[in-house]
Amino acid sequence: MVLCYAIFIGVHNKASKFVYAVFVNGVVCKDAKLVKADDFLFRGLHLMGNTHNDVGSNVTSVTVAELPGLNTLGISMARIDFAPWGINPPHTHPRATEILTVIEGRLLVGFVTSNPENRLITQVLEKGDVFVFPQGLIHFQKNVGNGNALAIAGLSSQNPGVITIANAVFGSNPDIDVDVLAKAFQVDIKVVQQIQSKF
Repeated sequence: MVLCYAIFIGVHNKASKFVYAVFVNGVVCKDAKLVKADDFLFRGLHLMGNTHNDVGSNVTSVTVAELPGLNTLGISMARIDFAPWGINPPHTHPRATEILTVIEGRLLVGFVTSNPENRLITQVLEKGDVFVFPQGLIHFQKNVGNGNALAIAGLSSQNPGVITIANAVFGSNPDIDVDVLAKAFQVDIKVVQQIQSKF
């Protein structure tokens, strides 16, 4: 399967010259003559993210959007900070496998295999442990300690994407029809409306 593709697009610039731009995985490739050291630098990964939110976690992403020098390299990373008992809610990366290592604390992690088994693979990780989440599978992390926790994740794409399951299902714009969700989750429509009101 090809994860990276190029699209050549012709545009007229201000000087009325026809210029070709190369897009790789949705990002414009920079002319090699215009590349500078800052394109390969990201500062601030040592700073703790704000975990004062509904889920008690913060993800600091370092993808091609934050670090242009990653374009075409097929890698990215993230820092995940957790408040006590905070979670990184169920989500998926459509274009990347994730490898995560615990720097501080203890994390309950897991992923769900694809249909029809939908088997939960889970483990409690200690400081220094490493766990892998296969590309496209729903996965999560939860701090199972009374103190803060920290993990670093590597991803196998410069543009891994992220789909947070609850946000996508209950917070889509426009909303998914409540009847569809009520039947899919086998609950009353009022339950769906109550959940949708939180997103």
